Parts: sequence; structure tokens; C-alpha cells
Amino acid sequence: MVKADPSDASHASHRETSQPARPRKVSPDELAQILSAHRLYLETNRREGRRGNLSATDLAGHDLSGGILRRIKLNHALLRGANLARANLQQANLVGADLEGACLTGADLGGARLSGGNLEGAKLEGALLVAADLEFAVMRRTALRQARLRGADMSGVNLDHADLREADLSDANLRGASLRRACLDDADLRAARLGGAFLDGASLRRADLRKAYLRVARLDGADLSDADLRDTQGLVRAQLTAALYLANARLPTALADGQ
Repeated sequence: MVKADPSDASHASHRETSQPARPRKVSPDELAQILSAHRLYLETNRREGRRGNLSATDLAGHDLSGGILRRIKLNHALLRGANLARANLQQANLVGADLEGACLTGADLGGARLSGGNLEGAKLEGALLVAADLEFAVMRRTALRQARLRGADMSGVNLDHADLREADLSDANLRGASLRRACLDDADLRAARLGGAFLDGASLRRADLRKAYLRVARLDGADLSDADLRDTQGLVRAQLTAALYLANARLPTALADGQ
């Protein structure tokens, strides 16, 4: 892949992440027209209709559940309390969107761009976020039980107090992420990149961390009971000493042997 000039990339990034002063209101008729044209755009493989552009619009509280919203533009949209349950948002642009308290249960966000978004307290149980871009998103107290986040970019994300029980985070990039007091019981974290992550007080009971990268990750007060830490990379005894519980945890051979 050919990368853009760094200066161009930084300008583009600034344009996308700079929050407009005030989202504009959308009438029900206008919204219906935009969604209808977008559906035609998808059904005709872009030959007819128009890609939906709802950037910087006020859609707070709207019911878009089950919507076919692939590739739609919702960057910087106000979607607080919106209902997007079971919506198809594959490859949608939600950069900087405000989804606080929104319902995205069972939604498909595969490959979607949510970097810098606010998903605090959002409901994403069973949602598909495979290969999604969540870099630096705010996801405090977000419900992600059984969500599939395989290969997602979650570097720098704030997941403090989030519910990630039984979530699939395999191959996810969680470098520098904050997971303080998050619940990751039974989560799949195989080959996840957790370098520099903050897992203070997190619950990782029965979590699968095989081949995860844990260099300088903070595990202070974490519960690693029955967790599988075999073949992890960068893990040292001082990190384990700081953990609260290690009962029945499976450790890398070097650490299990006390080396």
C-alpha cells in the first residue's frame, strides 16, 4: 500500500477529527430521501442514487434500527440515544460521531471508522466490529459482551469499566488502551497487542491471552484467575506480582518455573 505524504495525512486527519460547532437538524422528509437514495446507491453498485451524507447532522434519539447503512457518512453526527440495533454499518464513516448511550446491539460495524468517537455507555452486545477503526474512541462503561472485535484498531481507546465478557478481541490492537476495572471474563485476547495498556483492577477471569503482547502493560490489582497466559510476549514477573489474583492461571514456562 502506498502511503500518503505525512503532511497531507495530518491535514486530512485534522479536517476529519475537528468537531463542527453545531450539528444541523434534518427533517423527517430529508432523512427519508437521503436514506432512500443511499439504498439505491448500494443496490445498483453506485450506478444510481447517491451515497448518504449525514455528516455533522443531529440524529439524536432517531430510530435507525435494522437500517442498511453500509458506507454511509455519519462522521461528527450527533447520535446520542439513537437506536441502531441490527443496523448494517459496514465500512461506515463514524469518525468523531457522538454515540453516547446509543443502542447498537447486534449491529454490523465491520471495517467501520469510529476513531475519536464517543461511545460512552453505548450498547454493543453481540455487535460485529471486525477490523473496525476505534483508535482513541471513548468507550467508558460501554456494553460489549460477546462483541466481535477481531483485528480491530483500538489503540488509545478508553474502555474503563466496560463490559467485555466473552468478547472476541483476538489480534486486536490495544496498545496504550485504558481498560481500568473493565470486565474481560472469558474474553478471547489471543495475539492481542496490549503493550502499555492499563488493566488496573480489570477482571480477566478465564481470559485467553495466549501469544498476547503485554510489554509494560499494567496489571496492578487485576484478577487473572484461571487465565491462559501461555506464550505471551513481554510479560515479566513484576507484572504478575502486581496482579491481585493468579489462582490456577496458566503462565509462560519461564515464569511458571520461577526463572
